[in-house]
Amino acid sequence: MAQQKTALITGITGQDGSYLAEFLLKKGYRVFGLERRNSQKHRTNIEHLLYPKEKITLLSGDLLDESSLVHALLISRPGEVYNLAAQAFVHESWKQPIYTGDVTALGALRMLEAIRQVNPKIKFYQASSSEMFGGVKESPQNEDTPFYPRSPYAVSKIYAHHSAINHKESYGMFAVGGILFNHESPRRGIEFVTRKITHTAAKIKLGLARELYLGNLDAQRDWGFAGDYVEAMWLMLQRREPKNYVVATGVTHSVKDFVEAAFSRLGLDPKKYVKIDKKFMRPAEVYHLRGDASRAKKELGWKPKINFKQLVDMMVDSDLENLKKQYKLS
Repeated sequence: MAQQKTALITGITGQDGSYLAEFLLKKGYRVFGLERRNSQKHRTNIEHLLYPKEKITLLSGDLLDESSLVHALLISRPGEVYNLAAQAFVHESWKQPIYTGDVTALGALRMLEAIRQVNPKIKFYQASSSEMFGGVKESPQNEDTPFYPRSPYAVSKIYAHHSAINHKESYGMFAVGGILFNHESPRRGIEFVTRKITHTAAKIKLGLARELYLGNLDAQRDWGFAGDYVEAMWLMLQRREPKNYVVATGVTHSVKDFVEAAFSRLGLDPKKYVKIDKKFMRPAEVYHLRGDASRAKKELGWKPKINFKQLVDMMVDSDLENLKKQYKLS
């Protein structure tokens, strides 16, 4: 009988962490999650994995504290580590650049060093980001496209990405970076523009809000479904040799497109409700991101299942239903 595989996920309470935990459980894994003490009040995404039956095991730890990472590795003894934790809100990274670097950049390095000390045979996945391409030099962007970061967040992600590469090349560790383009879901944090759009549109439909304030409506992104993308993370760690991959749909839409799709789902005219507020503009904008996931499709056999319209509809429907329950509306 094959030994049960074990994985440790940082950022397990977030969107990606919760979907990945579900995915690995279906694969028969024993799943551990690293949780900061002040994240305990943010367990909404994983409550169903804790109650009534505890399907995952949470360990206290913090990417700011390497000793806690060593402890978590010794307790969980994983074969795979998925580093999904970060200061993930791009706009906030200009307000907190030092903290963003400490968590997102040095946090990844601390985990790599902890793995190297405890068991360098542990496979490591680093959640890299399309934001690293920033002021893009070519389109679509693939694994060989040069990085041009346009935010403290992106700079930190590049440091983490190259730290994984350096540990692979210096110490022979199995370390990969998944360069994921924008991926959303009903579990996305409400501060992110996609969820802000669907949540506010649903509130407007129910008479709970009157206006939606946004920044740059012309920014274009390659949006996919987070539940699809976690499969690609897993597939990367199942290969014989470590290799980095771009994960994307290859299709772009503007923020305006997302707004129109969300409001259309609710039978609303966005022109009546959407207002532009300069405070939501980025100091350095990233205007166009579109990924080329040809390598992932060819070598991993991965492809997205949910398209743009299905994604927006899913998010709008979820927000509408949850708001009705919250405010006891029919």
